[in-house]
Amino acid sequence: MELKDVNNYGQQMIECLKLKTSPVAVKLVPKGEKVPEGIKKVDEAMRHCQLVDRVRRTGEEFYALGEDEVCKGGAGAMGLGAMPPKVASGEFYYTNLKQFSTQEAAKRTIDMVPKLAPNSTEAILYAPLEKTTFMPDVILVICNPKQIMLLTQAYMYIAGGRVETGFAGKQSICSDGVVQTYKEGKIEVTVGCSGSRSYTKISDDEMIMGIPIKLLPDVAAGLKEICPK
Repeated sequence: MELKDVNNYGQQMIECLKLKTSPVAVKLVPKGEKVPEGIKKVDEAMRHCQLVDRVRRTGEEFYALGEDEVCKGGAGAMGLGAMPPKVASGEFYYTNLKQFSTQEAAKRTIDMVPKLAPNSTEAILYAPLEKTTFMPDVILVICNPKQIMLLTQAYMYIAGGRVETGFAGKQSICSDGVVQTYKEGKIEVTVGCSGSRSYTKISDDEMIMGIPIKLLPDVAAGLKEICPK
């Protein structure tokens, strides 16, 4: 698969699904590797979910380092540093956010959140899929449930089967959308989290799908067949 194919798939996805915003290409640059030349550094520190939401709306391409990621829990999950102790212990979700009955319940959930090894990622690249200048690892599509349905049907058009996913409404666009998709190599669907729905313009009627790059051709081929004409 060449980069021009990836760009074409992105444009086809927009047109077929009538997406209001772009699918977002995401690449995890391993520790020690360089960011490709010509890609600018993001000009403002933001949360990962905010960076994704910004790219899908503005069409910008940029990279972010650990210092540029405001949410250190999401950054830690993606290997840009380590998970903050209060997040890893469950204390943050139990004491600060009061989203669990006990800290043990919070920790049990965070222990199951998909993560990359601490400090294993050098940088994260972001771009609209139809214009990306780099080959992504994961594509994030933020859209309504009907469009998620069509993407699911498109993926299953060739080989059939089912989409099996897991989520907890915590660290959704970072851990579920990127890390789980990247590690498992399969399509993941997630519903957002308190942070991503508070700090971005993701609407109440939108969901998130993560697509590993290796499955993008199958999804694109299926969309051509099943999308409403």
